[in-house]
Amino acid sequence: MSWLTTYVRPKVRNLLGRRDVPDNLWTQCEDCSQMIFSKDLEKAMNVCPHCGHHMRALVNDRLAWTFDESGYTRIELPKAPTDPLGFRDQKRYVDRLKEQRAKTHLDESLVVAHGTIAGHKAVVAVMAYEFMAGTMGAALGEGIVAAARLAVLQQAPLVIFTASGGARMQEGMISLMQMPRTTIAVQMVKDAGLPYIVVMTNPTTGGVTASFAMLGDIQIAEPNALIGFAGPRVIEQTVRETLPDGFQRSEFLRDHGMLDMVVARKDLRETLGRIIGLLGRRQVGVAA
Repeated sequence: MSWLTTYVRPKVRNLLGRRDVPDNLWTQCEDCSQMIFSKDLEKAMNVCPHCGHHMRALVNDRLAWTFDESGYTRIELPKAPTDPLGFRDQKRYVDRLKEQRAKTHLDESLVVAHGTIAGHKAVVAVMAYEFMAGTMGAALGEGIVAAARLAVLQQAPLVIFTASGGARMQEGMISLMQMPRTTIAVQMVKDAGLPYIVVMTNPTTGGVTASFAMLGDIQIAEPNALIGFAGPRVIEQTVRETLPDGFQRSEFLRDHGMLDMVVARKDLRETLGRIIGLLGRRQVGVAA
């Protein structure tokens, strides 16, 4: 059939004119495998219109969806040692960081901004899964501390969106040390009498789950988000039992008391505004 490709196809293309179709025109849903027009998906906040599956969101999109239309201000985060262990596997750690920074246009796996949510001022920290799977290293720890200090300075609630594969192996023990460090940062906010709200997105795992992600005054998650320390397969192999359906998913954790609510992405801004307003009125009552 070579004559079809070498003769017929070029003739047809010349006759009709070849049209270049952008690679990102359509997106396939990870859950139901339906093809979605990318512009429609963008309008739906990266939620599949066919099955309601919440796809991962980029940091800038998350900030735009969360803050009011008046906008927000990002802050510059403190710098951490770039390669404290001189780590190298298939590539040098410093080279991996350079690649990720060029690809994502982010300095690290956390972005912090302040603005208003439904008219209430707030400090928001968003973990960037697109940057090395949102792994937690020294820079992320510095960012959480900076976000907590800003919240205390502005007397504003702290909202953190989590999305992480866990600790960053290239930083070894330094990565694990961020667990108590971020826990102390959260306590600073609570000692100041300010609300601390966590929104867990898919996935939230490892050391992030074992530290600041589970310390919220209010625990929220997006639908069907994977949340846990170790993965379901590891747990199943360890306990040698078949796990229940939906184990470690948002709805399962809500039904078993680990989450307060599961909120669709389109309702998150309104829900956060309502919670901040209620907790803010409680603060005023206590102060009086």
